[in-house]
Amino acid sequence: MPENINHSVNVLSVFDFDGTLTYHDSFIPFLKFAFGKYHFSRKIIRLVLPTLKCARRKLTRDELKEVLIKTFLTGIDEKWLIEKAEQFCQIYWPKLMRPSGLRGVTAEIESGAEVTICSASPSLVLKPFAQRLGIKLISTELEIVDGKLTGNLVGKNCRREEKIKRLEHVYGDLSQYHLRAWGDSRGDFELLQAAQDAHWRHFHKKHYRYKYKQVVARDD
Repeated sequence: MPENINHSVNVLSVFDFDGTLTYHDSFIPFLKFAFGKYHFSRKIIRLVLPTLKCARRKLTRDELKEVLIKTFLTGIDEKWLIEKAEQFCQIYWPKLMRPSGLRGVTAEIESGAEVTICSASPSLVLKPFAQRLGIKLISTELEIVDGKLTGNLVGKNCRREEKIKRLEHVYGDLSQYHLRAWGDSRGDFELLQAAQDAHWRHFHKKHYRYKYKQVVARDD
């Protein structure tokens, strides 16, 4: 923990998951693992046109995410998905997780900070990872009715300004905390801008660690 932090102030340490604590996205690999290569390939073909529309900015990333979830998870049994998520975590943990990221989470826990993941990936997929890390989880919620996924989201996709709203819903006014944040993509800009101690691609190789303020400026 930086020496200039007042120890009487609560520290809230927030980690993005995909690409920050992991080497790459986790949701697509999870879907491939859960459904198997054959069924995954048949379903993912339906995403070709929506992906092209997103590339042409005729569809937003959030809308594309909703199409992905509807395509794969409509009518899926909640218990089945939970079991697959636990298996995925157990099998893919060594391949997926960045050792430096794991050390970073451990350091924040040991410092006495309140630590959480804040991610756009579905909570049902990330829960086993958060539990293994021993930290809280704030992420995109999937609608479940009578034990089945409807293919809809509960609320919005947890990225960009939605990350701040979700954090405020759980922790209240963020100004009462010294906010530390780790992120790696456009979906983390608002979180990083709100933090007193922001880390952009902190666990990546050195030549990928741009200063996040420069990245924000270039994106705007």
